[in-house]
Amino acid sequence: MMRMTETVKQLLIINIIFFIGSQFVAMAYPLFSLYYPLSPHFRVWQPLTSMFMHAPMPNLMHIVFNMFALVSFGSALEHFWGAKKFIFFYISCGLGAAALHTAVNYFQIQYALEQLSILNFSKNDIQILLSADYGSVFDGNGQMLASKVKTILDNAKCNQDQFNILASAVQNFQSTSLGASGAIYGLLTAFAFMFPMAELGIMFIPIPIKAKYFVPGIIAVDLFLGFKGSSLFGAGGTGIAHFAHIGGALTGFIMMWYWKKNQFNKNRWN
Repeated sequence: MMRMTETVKQLLIINIIFFIGSQFVAMAYPLFSLYYPLSPHFRVWQPLTSMFMHAPMPNLMHIVFNMFALVSFGSALEHFWGAKKFIFFYISCGLGAAALHTAVNYFQIQYALEQLSILNFSKNDIQILLSADYGSVFDGNGQMLASKVKTILDNAKCNQDQFNILASAVQNFQSTSLGASGAIYGLLTAFAFMFPMAELGIMFIPIPIKAKYFVPGIIAVDLFLGFKGSSLFGAGGTGIAHFAHIGGALTGFIMMWYWKKNQFNKNRWN
């Protein structure tokens, strides 16, 4: 394995500090994880800070997989690019991941609200319904308690099927995104661009696979698993976070394509 480069080492340390600190500071997750932009919990720094947050204990695999990939692929890239170009690429892929994740959430929320347009919710009603703490709306028997939410739904004569649609919009609105996975997928894409013939291995496959096949393959698998509600790298249990991974890979692909076309001579990329 190539020696760990300086910027990769610093990113590794920052991720570990964020991870350990967030286990002891209760406000770390709501403060630094990425919320939907219209959520009252959203803060402008979250698209950046969320890429240094990882799933809480006892889930160690989220940060372990991401940091292993950061060291393995990031060191090779920084060795050839230098620190400034590497950190620019890494942060750009992380932000691209956040952007696509947010865009997908937006379209899913809007699609759900269009299905509920027959209920004639006002903008204020929608904000209340999407932001409500539903843990306090129901009692132990699953019956809805008297609240602003119940009043709005009763007045609109909302049925169970419509409430289920609303629940999906609420989940997308209130869910958070966190992890370095989007930036990591950008690194994987760049590695496949620069070293397409490099042979890579994965624990479940006994033979090495060339990077030009390996990276598109794991992206395709992650996309498939994401639609099923799980993920190859990172926490994708909502079935939505995989679009952050695809966003990181897509950002990385666009940047590498642009650099290849405009900055490097052809021989370097053969």
